[in-house]
Amino acid sequence: MKTILNKITLLVIMLLTIGAYGQAKQPSILIIPSDNWCILNGFFDVINDQGTERKIMNYKKAVQENFELLAAVNSLENILQERGFPPKNLEQTMKSLEMQKAKQNMVTSFDSGSSVAVSAADELNSIAKADIIMQFSWKVKELGPRKTLSFIISAFDSYTQESVGGADGAGEPTISAGLDVLVKEAVIDKMPGLLDGFQLHMDDMFEKGRKVSVDVRTWDDWGYSLMDYFGDEEEELGVIIEDWLAENTVEGRFNTTDYTDTAMKFESVRIPLFTERKGRQRALDTRSFVSNLRRFLKSNYDIDAKVDMEGLGKAILTIGGK
Repeated sequence: MKTILNKITLLVIMLLTIGAYGQAKQPSILIIPSDNWCILNGFFDVINDQGTERKIMNYKKAVQENFELLAAVNSLENILQERGFPPKNLEQTMKSLEMQKAKQNMVTSFDSGSSVAVSAADELNSIAKADIIMQFSWKVKELGPRKTLSFIISAFDSYTQESVGGADGAGEPTISAGLDVLVKEAVIDKMPGLLDGFQLHMDDMFEKGRKVSVDVRTWDDWGYSLMDYFGDEEEELGVIIEDWLAENTVEGRFNTTDYTDTAMKFESVRIPLFTERKGRQRALDTRSFVSNLRRFLKSNYDIDAKVDMEGLGKAILTIGGK
C-alpha cells in the first residue's frame, strides 16, 4: 500500500512539473539586421545631433530594397517557429510602424517641448513589443563554385540593451544552396544554446521582474525640492518616492544610485511584467509603471509631474508641472 501511495505521489509531482513547464512564458523575439550589416549595405541615414553626425539605421529601406535580408530573416524566423518560439515578423512590424506614423501625421499633437530619444530599433520594437532583439549579420563567401556563409548573432534585452546571448560561426561549403538554406545550415547547431539562454532570461524576469531605469527631476521654478517634507507624516519627498518603489517593484528590488535635492536616479528597478486593470491582466511597461507613480503623487500630495521616455527601458519623471 505504501509503495502504491509513493508511486501516486511521484506521478502527481511529475504532472505538476510538466504543467508548470508548459505554462512557462516564452520570450517574444524580433530579428533585425545588425548595425554593421546596415552600414556596409548603405541602409542608414545621417543626422546632425548637436554638431555630431550620427548614423540612424533605415530598416524600412532595407526591407523594401534588399531581398536577401528578407530571405535571411525569414529563415531564422522559421527556425524559431519550429522550436516553439514564434517570433515577431520584421516585415509586418515595419508595415505596422509605417501605418502608425501615417496616423500620427494626420493629427496635431501638443508639443511639450521635451526631447524624446528613440533609436530606430526602439521605434520598431514600440510596435513589436518583443522581449528580446536579435541582431543578425551575415556574409556569403565564394570559393570557386562553392559558397559558404559566416554569421554573427547578438541578442539583447529590448529594455536594458544588456546582452542575453550570442553566437557566430560558418556553414559548410556548398554548390547549389540558396541563401535561406545557407543560413539554416550555418546557425542550426547554435540555436538550442541561444534559446536556452533566452528562456533563462525570461524566467528571471518572471521571478524577479523586468529591469528598467527611472530618473526623477524637478523643474527649476517649482519652489520645492526632493528633500522637502510632504504629507501628514512629514516625510521627505525622495523618501516617499523610494517607499512607493519598494511597495510596487517585485520584492522591493531597485537601487538608488543618486539622491540630491533636485534629482534622483534609480537603476535595476524590477517592475512586474503584468498588472491588473478592470479585472484583467495587462502587460506593464516602463511608461505605465512610472505613470502610476505620477498619479500617486498627484492624488496623495497634489504634486504635478510629467513622464518622458528615453527608449523603452528608461523613464524620466519631472516633478513640479506638466
